[in-house]
Amino acid sequence: MTLDDWSIFCKYNHRVRSLLNKCPEYSEDIICRIEIWRVLNYPPFSLPLLPNLTSLTWTEASNKTFHYIRLLVTPKLTTLNISASYSFTFSPAEHSILSSIAKSCPSISHLDLHFSRYGNESTEFVENTATLLQSWSQLISLRTGTVSEAAITYLSNLPSLRVLKITLPSTLISVDTQELLRRPAFCALQELDITCKNMDFLDAFLKQLAITAKVLSFTITDGVDSTRALPALISRLCNSCADNSLQQVQLSITDQHAREISSIEAATFQPLFTFRDLRKFNFTTYYRCDVRMDDADLVEMAKAWPLLEDLAIPGCPKTDHEVTPHAFVSLLWHCPRLVSVAVPVDWTTIDYDDIPRDIPYQGFSHNAVSKLVFRGSEVDRPLRIAAFISAIAPNVTSIEGDDDSDWSIVDRIIGDVPKIREQGMRMMLNRSMRGSYNYYRAAQQGAWQ
Repeated sequence: MTLDDWSIFCKYNHRVRSLLNKCPEYSEDIICRIEIWRVLNYPPFSLPLLPNLTSLTWTEASNKTFHYIRLLVTPKLTTLNISASYSFTFSPAEHSILSSIAKSCPSISHLDLHFSRYGNESTEFVENTATLLQSWSQLISLRTGTVSEAAITYLSNLPSLRVLKITLPSTLISVDTQELLRRPAFCALQELDITCKNMDFLDAFLKQLAITAKVLSFTITDGVDSTRALPALISRLCNSCADNSLQQVQLSITDQHAREISSIEAATFQPLFTFRDLRKFNFTTYYRCDVRMDDADLVEMAKAWPLLEDLAIPGCPKTDHEVTPHAFVSLLWHCPRLVSVAVPVDWTTIDYDDIPRDIPYQGFSHNAVSKLVFRGSEVDRPLRIAAFISAIAPNVTSIEGDDDSDWSIVDRIIGDVPKIREQGMRMMLNRSMRGSYNYYRAAQQGAWQ
């Protein structure tokens, strides 16, 4: 860059408030991108390059490019998002760069730090992160990987922290830390997202905790038995929520070691029915786990959560499901705000009956729902199912099922069924008008002359 180039740069650099830098390590133009940063590394003026920058996102950082981030560090920075590439290694040099950022940017309130795609951060990195976090006392939002007990203790005292997404350490939280969490902790927290290896780690974290969060998400990754872990998780969750402010719950448990299909009774979720303001409930298991639920269970759930907008409960292929279309319609009736529904339904009664001439359920329709997922549910006659669903939920735009099922056909034709129904209504209207003179017919004839 010539001095004239730098002069143009300085004319506009103060206008930049937000910057996104994405530099894939194995992209074809990686050499060109690195060369650009090398040129910018020698400005004819004092740093930073962008003096009014308040938001910086640096994705897929590599060891070759990460040190250039110091060119953009400014005391005005309030939002920092850094994610590393797969090959990134956290060495003392990278730690030094992060330490300098912490000292130069004390006003950071929204922080995302992800230096491992696999959640296997080194002990050194976890300890260094704890030290870094203590440099930021105004954090409102933190999303990162594994944190230490020292970091958890520090974060629990922050009066401004609203959003927290972390991975618990691979050792049980000590009794001393549990006692510290007994006192008022995470007082302002609104969203809590925890990932851990097994239920014991999560149980130790939540044991003495009392929070008023609106959004809770728990993920257990180390292949535990859902039938054993889920009841304990729900019980601990209910004990940790101090009031009825909870609005979203997402539970995810892996079942990697399950050889046969395991079943979870729907009654397991009943303790959550006390949270009447719940808007979203998602329960996810992997591999071979099924929720045993009948019509009464689903209707009870619908009555307990009338404000529900998003419901997802898994179903396994080739298993018998006891929820009928009637209960599915009852769910829509009791939850008028539902936008997305994922429950296994036995569609046999619709599959083997002819399409009725009358609109089902006296013309009841749910206009809010737009996405339906029926994994584990079989379908033999897609047109009959599409006709039923389009009458009950006319604004559905997406239907998903198992990969090897005919739900893809239902998804393709669901948008055409209302058009066919409208054509039929117009045909009946035209026939009823034949033989009698009226202005509508005269206008039609005039249009053809």
